[in-house]
Amino acid sequence: MQIAEPLQIAIDELSKLPTVGRKTAQRLAMHLLKSNTKDVENLVRAIGDLKTKLRFCRICFNLSVDEVCEVCKNPKRDHSTICVVEDINDVMAIEKTNEYNGLYHILGGVLSPLSGTGVESLKIKELMQRLENEKIKEVILALNPDTEGETTSLYIAKLIKPMEIKVSRIARGIPVGGDLEFTDEATIGRAVLGRIII
Repeated sequence: MQIAEPLQIAIDELSKLPTVGRKTAQRLAMHLLKSNTKDVENLVRAIGDLKTKLRFCRICFNLSVDEVCEVCKNPKRDHSTICVVEDINDVMAIEKTNEYNGLYHILGGVLSPLSGTGVESLKIKELMQRLENEKIKEVILALNPDTEGETTSLYIAKLIKPMEIKVSRIARGIPVGGDLEFTDEATIGRAVLGRIII
């Protein structure tokens, strides 16, 4: 059976999303087709706003509408602690726990020579500049407990050591090989509270 071109294009585009196969893309396209026009317009506007209204915070590289994100400019947060994470999904996962009240620094990945990600590809230089310019007492390394995350944590800890800043890691409540993004809030909360000094 020949599918109408607009529907086929919608299915093709939806199937490009992560974890969305052809059947799921078809169900989503059909759902949108049956939805009222206002709901679909709101979705289209929201998707467009992702690309036009969001930017990276100039300090921590979190997503922000302004030049500086809500976390960095919040005076109620602990500005003497920085939690170093791989990406924005990790910030969202930690924030859901309500157990951490400091600042963040998003590296934009982890060291992975096999996939071509070296020190120059990450925001490590920017982290070191923050540590030199801000009054930071503790850096919490909250990277995934896999080989790349461990390697990156050790590398950063080694750079920070001469600065006499306390370096800790989140506790091992997260399974080895697991991702922060897919770990439940209680486990992440315990891991943040039970972090260990390196």
